[in-house]
Amino acid sequence: MGHPNHTRTTLSDNSRSDLVQKPDHRPTSALAVPSLPPDAGPTAWLTVAGAWMVQFSTFGYLNAFGVYQDYYTRVFLSHASPSNISWIGSVQLFLMYAPAVIVGSAFDSGFFHHVQITGSILLVVSIFMLSLVQQDQYYQVFLAQALGIGLGVGLLFLPSLTIVAHHFRRRRALAAGLVVSGASCGGIVFPILLNHLFDNPNMGFANGVRVSGGLIAGLLLVANCIMRTRLPPNTRPAVSVRDGILRIAGDGAYVWSIAGAFCTNLGLFVPFFYLQLFAADHHVAPEVTTYILAILNAGSTVGRILPMALADKLGVYNMLLSAILASAVLLFSLFGATSTGGVISVAALFGFSSGAYVSLIPPLLGTLCTDLSELGLRMGLAFSLVGTSMLVGTPIFGALLDAGRTLVWWKAVVFAGVCIVAGFACMAVSRLLYTRRLNLRSGVSSA
Repeated sequence: MGHPNHTRTTLSDNSRSDLVQKPDHRPTSALAVPSLPPDAGPTAWLTVAGAWMVQFSTFGYLNAFGVYQDYYTRVFLSHASPSNISWIGSVQLFLMYAPAVIVGSAFDSGFFHHVQITGSILLVVSIFMLSLVQQDQYYQVFLAQALGIGLGVGLLFLPSLTIVAHHFRRRRALAAGLVVSGASCGGIVFPILLNHLFDNPNMGFANGVRVSGGLIAGLLLVANCIMRTRLPPNTRPAVSVRDGILRIAGDGAYVWSIAGAFCTNLGLFVPFFYLQLFAADHHVAPEVTTYILAILNAGSTVGRILPMALADKLGVYNMLLSAILASAVLLFSLFGATSTGGVISVAALFGFSSGAYVSLIPPLLGTLCTDLSELGLRMGLAFSLVGTSMLVGTPIFGALLDAGRTLVWWKAVVFAGVCIVAGFACMAVSRLLYTRRLNLRSGVSSA
């Protein structure tokens, strides 16, 4: 006996990602929750708070890798080249994105809390293992920090972004902006914390890492207790997932947006790895060098919130393209930013533009998604592919930078800047295709 027709939540092709309804023949039990996100309520905002804590503890901690890059280059792994050291950070970033297609599918299938708890345990254990590594033992650092911390972050990062779509529709961009601002706040706190602890003779590297691990453990414990899902698990068979990937691959606007993000990410994270080293190499005052990553991430905090609030009115694509272009211009401006004031200015402004870019990607993917049941898959596929660029971008920069006893910055800066410009061009093509799709659908509706 057949089931009566119901509806399932899908996204229409407009910049506000308004919800429309499509027929669905799933059992009534699978549709027991309201279709439309509530956009308010204690559960929704507590979930935002928990997701903020996850972002603080994951991407925020990775944003402090510039402290490790500087400390490893000068002290702890002084025998290794800057390029080899940057592989530790780039593998972390890669693993933050690479498992996303698997993690996204697990999210759609209702395993949100399982993935979050597993990732929390792995991240905390790996941080404490990093505190036990021995000086000049590169492989120990790589195993604990690149692989262990990277995999832990990879399990936590994407679900904490995707969960926002369960609770918000009209204010989704603002809610997502608040969540990702946690990464910037972590990028302010952790560089200051680690710099002071590493330089403190009574603490040192090992105890400094343990203090950061204890802070992250506490935040993740609270986050796992307050985050909640709202939609029922997706019970599609595996063949449907494969069909979904093939269908998504035929979405030109989506594919070009991934190409744009891939190129942009090749150069975007260079300052987060190398700006502290750049400042020290250009004889910027030590008290400024210590706080330069905090200044960068302070700008990123504002950039992750303000453009998101405007994106709901001005359009995600408009804000995103502006952020990418500004990031390219500011990266090239490093050629003239060799003084203390110049480095501070570039750090704050680049933090703003890069923060805006990072925070606008999830709403963009939501805008391009026409079916919420595929949101985890779409975001996971995009993040997995883009993660490859984060694996190779900063090591290439480090290889171009390393010239024996001196550091040659111009070749490395040109490489990063050109990559971001290429990302801008690809994203502009994505916008053009998306606009054509809207116009075509509008014409069909009028007919």
